[in-house]
Amino acid sequence: MQIPKEQVIALANKFGTPLYVYNAEKIKEQYQKLLHSFSNVDVKFFYAAKALTNINILRIIHQMGCNVDCSSINEVRLAFRAGFAAQQILYTSNNISFDEIIEAKELNVHINIDSLSNLEKFGNFFGDSYPVGVRLRPNIMAGGNLKISTGHAESKFGIPLSQLQELVQLKNKTGLVIHGLHIHTGSEIKDVEIFAEGIKLLFEAAQFFPELKFLDLGGGFKVPYKIGEEGTDIEKLGKKLRDELEKFSQKTGRLFQVWFEPGKFLVSEAGYLITKVNVLKKSEQIQFVGVDTGLNHFIRPMFYGAYHEIENISNPTGEKILYNVVGNICETDNFAENRLLPKVRENDLLVFHNAGAYCFEMSSNYNARTKPAEVLIKNEEAYLIRKRQQFDDLLNGQIELI
Repeated sequence: MQIPKEQVIALANKFGTPLYVYNAEKIKEQYQKLLHSFSNVDVKFFYAAKALTNINILRIIHQMGCNVDCSSINEVRLAFRAGFAAQQILYTSNNISFDEIIEAKELNVHINIDSLSNLEKFGNFFGDSYPVGVRLRPNIMAGGNLKISTGHAESKFGIPLSQLQELVQLKNKTGLVIHGLHIHTGSEIKDVEIFAEGIKLLFEAAQFFPELKFLDLGGGFKVPYKIGEEGTDIEKLGKKLRDELEKFSQKTGRLFQVWFEPGKFLVSEAGYLITKVNVLKKSEQIQFVGVDTGLNHFIRPMFYGAYHEIENISNPTGEKILYNVVGNICETDNFAENRLLPKVRENDLLVFHNAGAYCFEMSSNYNARTKPAEVLIKNEEAYLIRKRQQFDDLLNGQIELI
């Protein structure tokens, strides 16, 4: 762990469990890797805020010099609250009402539109007065599994490339200025050639858009979840991208800036979920470890079949035993099955790794359980950045009828 075990234990004692902990230095380290790997490419990075929207995390992202990608108008509002200027904010819409797109336009942020319907409305309303980006569907199957693959032929995202001529006709009819083309093929993409294939498709489409300024390849860089696992080779990707851009420029004389939207890559490895063991239970050949959290706090294993390393920091040198680590929700919420862990005892502290992306962000109050607190480690100091919910928080917004 990048955070010392002694500090994790102290945080659990001080703030209670379950507890989310984030390491600011790891986020900065990941961003520096991106800057180094793409130093020879004209590139902009927009942090995909949906991964983790705590206002303090957004402020770290802003202070690093990174931009921000938003999936809703409320994420746009959070970005402004965190200090981002309008031109640092990208709003990528997905099956939303046109009113929300108008609000994004009034806030003067970058906009990606992902349907011919909303593009036509935008063109009829604003003509050539406000350039936009267009999200295309490249029909590329990529990502860790179908639930996080967004560019395949049956995906709801983007305008299919088969409708490119309809898009061009719409642009000509309304005067719409398209200054960016966007694709996002999925998450957990390890193969650099997937990105190369994507930019070649964008090069082909670029011939129809003379006002084009940027090509947006989305995000999806793979991060390691298992010990010894490798993530996306972003240095190799940076070199590959530079080569493809140079070849295209020599052939056409056109130069484009490239945009990326990393979310998980920046925050996943920076986050940890600390849990306490409530009960041990043996059933036939299975030994269950029941912890004080559940899928209401940490849904990725059940939702995506995701693997997360689990560390027993209370007994790290104990005899290794196979366990099923399960939650406390009235629902099947297995975090790990047949996982080899140092001997677990009641009240031991277990730490789930890679808990920075899509973990707290996807939490809920299922079973009327409250959400955990969040703590940020910054300059070796621990700061509470979200209070643990209390019972009264469950009633907030409800109207009790007499």
